[in-house]
Amino acid sequence: MGNRTHGTGRRQGLIAAALLWLAASGTAWAESACRADTVMLRGDWGTVRFNVEIADEPMEQARGLMGREAMPVSSGMLFVYPAPRSASFWMRNTLIPLDMLFVDDSGVVTHIHHRAVPLDETPIHGGDDVLAVLEINGGLAERLGIDEGTQLRHPAFAPHAPAWPC
Repeated sequence: MGNRTHGTGRRQGLIAAALLWLAASGTAWAESACRADTVMLRGDWGTVRFNVEIADEPMEQARGLMGREAMPVSSGMLFVYPAPRSASFWMRNTLIPLDMLFVDDSGVVTHIHHRAVPLDETPIHGGDDVLAVLEINGGLAERLGIDEGTQLRHPAFAPHAPAWPC
């Protein structure tokens, strides 16, 4: 019987060690990964990664996510401007509800528009001094706890003294 207790304790110890290793590996990966097709977000709520399409040309920005019927949960579109500016969006021809995260040049979320309504042409003003906008599936920001003050990590913020550098 003593061996069983010892074996159970050892298994629990190995599992705990494996979990600690995975957590440390994940943290190391989050600190090292900085790719054009990936955006990392962090806040008091934790850290999350999105695979993104980049819209940094006027035609790409005008098209955005129009006509798409679905988007994977871990995906989004990152609109990047050449310099901070006033940003306003609408949902013309956009078929899926979106959360829009408006981000300043240091990579900090300054405003979130939750659950933009598909096909609605009402302007959504995101504020002034916006360098980037991250669009993700509607309701996801709230479910994850993403809020104003959340930091984004992406190469687009590198020239602007980012809060979370690559």
